[in-house]
Amino acid sequence: MTNASGSVIYVGVTNNILRRAIEHRFKRNTCFTSRYNCKKLVYYEKTYSILDAIAREKELKGWRRAKKLGLINTTNPRWEDMLVAVSDTKH
Repeated sequence: MTNASGSVIYVGVTNNILRRAIEHRFKRNTCFTSRYNCKKLVYYEKTYSILDAIAREKELKGWRRAKKLGLINTTNPRWEDMLVAVSDTKH
């Protein structure tokens, strides 16, 4: 998730990406994404194991910003909001 200017990148894990993205968008929590107005889903990955998801989250959180930008740019170079794409798939 990112804010309108793309200056903040949030990495998280969930078992329901559509629900979680909507929670972030409408600030239904008082966490990092609310504080920094991260409302736009610009990248996501699907895993089949919660252990794999948590390991990947930790890996990404350890990356420098430049590497995260590169990952996002490989699949979403215009940083379009992917919430619609997520809602069209079953997660």
